[in-house]
Amino acid sequence: MVIGEKIKDLRLSCELTQEELADRCELTKGYISQLENDLTSPSIATLIDILSALGTNLKEFFSDDDQEEKVTFNKNEFIEKVTENYTLNWLVPNAQKNAMEPVHMSLNPLASTEEDFPHEGEEFGYVIKGEITLILGKRKLRVKKGESFYYKASVVHRIENRTSSPAEFVWVSSPPSF
Repeated sequence: MVIGEKIKDLRLSCELTQEELADRCELTKGYISQLENDLTSPSIATLIDILSALGTNLKEFFSDDDQEEKVTFNKNEFIEKVTENYTLNWLVPNAQKNAMEPVHMSLNPLASTEEDFPHEGEEFGYVIKGEITLILGKRKLRVKKGESFYYKASVVHRIENRTSSPAEFVWVSSPPSF
């Protein structure tokens, strides 16, 4: 079995770039490239991280059996990214290959997500805790706990927490873009 080729096939089926996969695994794009071209071999721990980001595990990766699609996911399977401004949890590890990608985000007080440039698709969110400000181009819309938002991603957009309390929300992108 050629590990690099199989990882590349999985990455492409999830519609991820090498950079996006590297970001989710806290690796470099260069390392992913070397791995996919069989110029290096991953440690078991690194392979587990990569496979988790691609929505699979060692058993499934090395198995030749066609298994039933996974439908439920627990907290231990979420992929977490922590930054100075927010904590992001991918709620469905293999969602990149699906029509939509749900994430749970905790946005720190007086913080913002990165600016997302216009792209195909739509985005939906539901505020679980606190209050956020949705920035859609020049529009600024306040969304409070228990409220939701839905928009076409055709303008530059981001989410800000302009309050002194943390905010939490579920954010769903279709097609996947996180």
